[in-house]
Amino acid sequence: MYKQKTIENDGDVIEFIENVESPQKRKDAYSLLEIFSETTGYPPKMWGTSIIGFGSYHYKYPTGHEGDAPLVGFSPRKAKISLYFATGDTDRDALLKQFGKHTSGKACVYINKLADIDVDILKKLIKQSVTFLQKTYPESSE
Repeated sequence: MYKQKTIENDGDVIEFIENVESPQKRKDAYSLLEIFSETTGYPPKMWGTSIIGFGSYHYKYPTGHEGDAPLVGFSPRKAKISLYFATGDTDRDALLKQFGKHTSGKACVYINKLADIDVDILKKLIKQSVTFLQKTYPESSE
């Protein structure tokens, strides 16, 4: 049976950010911490060893696979900063067109630095993702 690796834990968010090697990524991580906290109203929590998540929801796919995940989050990784939004939200693409310099995958949006993007659009993406997940998984969102 599949065991979820990325779970919420009691890791220290500030200690994690302090250990980010790049001074620019560390500075951006503190800014993102403030933006995500203020926009969601949720306190930051470590998920796994490298994701800072806000809020949580329980998902269950038609395949039977289920687990818990943050509503939104970010991770200041070595190569790029990963921003985690809802998978399956088809409205995300319209906002990403106005977002600034980024690349994206199924759930992640990758940026080099905060200065490359429009912070107001980031806040809209955060709100849109939280709303989408709370509508999709209403009984399990916090």
